[in-house]
Amino acid sequence: MTDIETFETIRYAADVVCIRGGDVLLIERGWDPHKGLLALPGGHVDPGETSRAAAARELEEETGVRVDPAALVLVGVYDEPGRDARGRYVSAAYRVTVPEGTEACAGDDATAVRWVPLAEPGVLAFDHGAILADARRS
Repeated sequence: MTDIETFETIRYAADVVCIRGGDVLLIERGWDPHKGLLALPGGHVDPGETSRAAAARELEEETGVRVDPAALVLVGVYDEPGRDARGRYVSAAYRVTVPEGTEACAGDDATAVRWVPLAEPGVLAFDHGAILADARRS
């Protein structure tokens, strides 16, 4: 079998680094993989949707925080094979800064939300630690 004959299903996702002051908003995952670990808000890009629109939608669905999609700044595209145990996922990650006092509440796939220090977020699910590090440099 040649490389051209090998097909792989690729899923498209979007993640958000939401910053408030010196903190970043993380969700506690309610599902495997990484159930119970902290992660960036994010999820699948729906048919007909841009990754930027999906990032804003997922942020609101998972945390209740609403942002204008135009305010999201691209951090990078993450496509390392094996970054997700469910299969091949390519994620466009965005950064957004929200005003002090912005509150969040868990919804959708999140069992909890937390504002944690941006400089010391702890161990994160998937490759979200690398995404967060890139966002801090951008």
